Amino acid sequence: MAISQKIKKLIPAPIKKVLKRARSSYQGLYILNDYKAFKKQAAFADRGFSLSYDDLWPCVGDKTAETDYERHYIYHLAWAARCVKDINPAKHVDIGSRLFFPAILSAFVPTDFYDYRPADIQLSNLGSYKGDLTKLPFKDNELASVSCLHTLEHIGLGRYGDPIDPNGDLTAMKELARVTAPGGNLLIALPMGKDMRIQFNAHRIYTYEKLVSYFPGFTVKNFAYIPEESKREALIPDATPADIKDDVMGCGCFWFVKNQ
Repeated sequence: MAISQKIKKLIPAPIKKVLKRARSSYQGLYILNDYKAFKKQAAFADRGFSLSYDDLWPCVGDKTAETDYERHYIYHLAWAARCVKDINPAKHVDIGSRLFFPAILSAFVPTDFYDYRPADIQLSNLGSYKGDLTKLPFKDNELASVSCLHTLEHIGLGRYGDPIDPNGDLTAMKELARVTAPGGNLLIALPMGKDMRIQFNAHRIYTYEKLVSYFPGFTVKNFAYIPEESKREALIPDATPADIKDDVMGCGCFWFVKNQ
């Protein structure tokens, strides 16, 4: 629904703000209609709330039959949290995962979070520090429980301000292997498909066989897989390489244990 320039000049500024923030004139108008219907009920005033055009904050696209979510990130973090619960470590170290993972994990397990771009966050049981995956600040065989989720595929592509390095991911993997203690647990999640490819500067995509070959001296305790198509099983908790089938990019989740 287009609005002519002549009509636009007659529209009050607060309403223009709604129409501008909405994805279309139609969406803006339905928000304004909801506003008017809400204001007519007037019950909000009895509770001490103020209501004005100046406070309009239009949110569009949320009237859906189901809650939408990013499958890869919901499922791989849920998988990793369950692994940490089973490990039940005295302390867990996370390197570069989505911040809400170590933040929530710290409610149950003392957690240290390291990132190339450190986060200014203050929570009990959570430490936040600067860390470079290619030069981790730990001794050999120091960590009993480590996670690095949807991070390795980015190292060396420059996306997050890190130096360009075609083998940056391999250096990071060797560092993770170095700092994990014998018998210790290493959780990794990254894009996985039928072929090795780089989608610059977003990420790399690995094959199952190649990824496992990068971690000699480790045993796969669990491999879970999030298929590319949502019509397939959402999360395959005990997957095999055959589950990758012809996917261009699913998400592989590895629970590695370092051999004694």
